[in-house]
Amino acid sequence: MDHRWGFLIGFLGAVGLLGSGHGGQQPPETAAQRCFCQVSGYLDDCTCDVETIDKFNNYRLFPRLQKLLESDYFRYYKVNLKRPCPFWNEISQCGRRDCAVKLCQSDEVPDGIKSASYKYSEEANNLIEECEQAERLGAVDESLSEETQKAVLQWTKHDDSSDNFCEADDIQSPDAEYVDLLLNPERYTGYKGPDAWKIWNVIYEENCFKPQTIKRPLNPLASGHENTFYSWLEGLCVEKRAFYRLISGLHASINVHLSARYLLQDTWLEKIWGHNITEFQQRFDGILTEGEGPRRLKNLYFLYLIELRALSKVVPFFERQDFQLFTGNKVQDAENKMLLLEILHEIKSFPLHFDENSYFAGDKKEANKLKEDFRLHFRNISRIMDCVGCLKCRLWGKLQTQGLGTALKILFSEKLIANMPESGPSYEFHLTRQEIVSLFNAFGRISTSVKELENFRNLLQNIH
Repeated sequence: MDHRWGFLIGFLGAVGLLGSGHGGQQPPETAAQRCFCQVSGYLDDCTCDVETIDKFNNYRLFPRLQKLLESDYFRYYKVNLKRPCPFWNEISQCGRRDCAVKLCQSDEVPDGIKSASYKYSEEANNLIEECEQAERLGAVDESLSEETQKAVLQWTKHDDSSDNFCEADDIQSPDAEYVDLLLNPERYTGYKGPDAWKIWNVIYEENCFKPQTIKRPLNPLASGHENTFYSWLEGLCVEKRAFYRLISGLHASINVHLSARYLLQDTWLEKIWGHNITEFQQRFDGILTEGEGPRRLKNLYFLYLIELRALSKVVPFFERQDFQLFTGNKVQDAENKMLLLEILHEIKSFPLHFDENSYFAGDKKEANKLKEDFRLHFRNISRIMDCVGCLKCRLWGKLQTQGLGTALKILFSEKLIANMPESGPSYEFHLTRQEIVSLFNAFGRISTSVKELENFRNLLQNIH
């Protein structure tokens, strides 16, 4: 088995995730106990516990990460919201105003961001942009040096390589437009019911290595309730279990955001957004969800640890002197790179990262097959995001799946990252600006979820 599979095996060795245990609780239970009874204490098979993760995220990481994501480099994301759904023709578009996306005018986006994709550095992209334009006409510009031509061909080849876990938007398409993420926050839009259920149903039922006869718990589109799901899940190999838990964790995180930024009041004077305790309970209360809600929260922590591990692995890419968070504002760009490196070194210092290599086992041929299955299933999920009828939900769905796909790409590229040159272009491993923006914003969403869980714990503490 390829040693890169170790990261999944390592995580899943720990992802029972959290010990349950109701001993010592006296009735009546509070709402906080029903939602979080299994989301505390030590992780199985390691020294990591949820309280340590909460403390690390909420007080050391979250504030600085939010500051970084408010900067120009990370707030502008180019996305094509007009791509047709590749799986079915009829999509019920959400007509609610909260589903709409406010697109950027051309003069609102910094020139440095618009001028090129800035995969490597300002100087490299001045050459790359010319060459990409020529290549679209069918040839590499022969006036460029041989070294530059080789670099461009290598980068283009790598952009289209099998290492990518997402089917990314063509940002050169006239339908691709910039969106200011700060002006289009992820929150409750009212998009729900059969249309929303259909998206998640296709993701879980057709893309999670699951036979059709086994239905996930509380599936709104399935008749009856299956009690065999988790016994079946535990019988899977660790990689396939990890895939399900990543998707479940992403789903849980999105539900936390919607519950935390819910439209509580809508008048002609103002809109008030805030925490909807009832909505949170309906999604995560152990009794209301027949024990499913706490499992979802455990999977959210699993997703957090996966993305945290990816960021710790990719530090050398961002430490390279040639790398810039280029927007055209030299002072701001330098400050943001310094802040980015501070955050990454903070992440790298997290004392309870898993040593994935210690869990290595298996056959290399089998591992390569599993990796390819993993990649194809995840690419399929990234395509399903084009079927979401609410444009704001589609925006954040596309960004977060691309971010998770980028994290997986990093974790499967450990050797390539280790062998990068200290300066000059990195032919074997690179991240585009789209991947960088989605990677950090996706982790920012998971980090926000963990922070919001603390808020909901406090709000539910005295509710029965």
